[in-house]
Amino acid sequence: MGVPFRIVLYAGDEADARRVAGLAFARLGELNSILSDYDDHSELSRLSRSSATGAWVALSEDLWRVLARGQELARRSHGAFDMTVGPLVQLWRRARRQRQLPPPDRLAEARRLVGWRLIELDPPRHRARLTVAGMRLDLGGIAKGYAVQEALRLIQARGLARALVSGGGDLATGEPPPGRDGWRVELAPPDVPEAPPARFVRLRRRALATSGDAFQYVEIGGVRYSHIVDPRTGLGLTDRSLVTVIADDGMSADALATAASVLGPTAGLRLLAAQPRVEGRVVWPTDHGMEIRETGGLEKLFTP
Repeated sequence: MGVPFRIVLYAGDEADARRVAGLAFARLGELNSILSDYDDHSELSRLSRSSATGAWVALSEDLWRVLARGQELARRSHGAFDMTVGPLVQLWRRARRQRQLPPPDRLAEARRLVGWRLIELDPPRHRARLTVAGMRLDLGGIAKGYAVQEALRLIQARGLARALVSGGGDLATGEPPPGRDGWRVELAPPDVPEAPPARFVRLRRRALATSGDAFQYVEIGGVRYSHIVDPRTGLGLTDRSLVTVIADDGMSADALATAASVLGPTAGLRLLAAQPRVEGRVVWPTDHGMEIRETGGLEKLFTP
């Protein structure tokens, strides 16, 4: 999925720890072969190529779970989260390499292929159909959240309850380390000189995702464009906001962080506040310094 993964776990002996960690990393590799858009041979890439025929495609259990949940979150966010954004993401990856804005005609063509309603799902048979030729799915806003949660689930199923799995700004936590009441996790600071002091949260059986342009962006004509693309406009985000979301599962945290980034601070916080058992924080620069907004329950999770 283009990012490193890390596992922290506690076991009775080193051999058991290494055995279970190896199984978890193997599971992450399996999910990469299913969900990655970087891999032309992945199940996701094969599904994208099926758009040329518009045929129904039977899905593995993993890909079905991600697509079904992704469509649910697309509906909740009114399309701010959209798994069909692949054609636009490809244009902006090229823009970052060439340091040039996508040509208007190619941007318009890519936008024609994007829209969450262009995916059709068949729940009884766990099938999907892409209804417009040339569509390309991109699960960058949800797959990592699913992957860290699945790796954690495997570790816990092997009897190791105290574990944390992270990958590319997403993490899932199980029971805390011995003698502690939670995992102490730093909220990622914004990439600006006047960034506020670091804050930490304490998590137990929760997932966290961070969305922003700290590492993936391009500056063109004096404007900084994020790697996160607004599926409604086709443009990389420019407000430089940093969104953190805490939820009960990795997929929800991951996708909601992306959606809140696309919606912007006001509408994004409104979306997060409307979700059960979800907390979030948005930090962004203004002419008067850094602005911070948080959901009402986040304060209870802060720790020194």
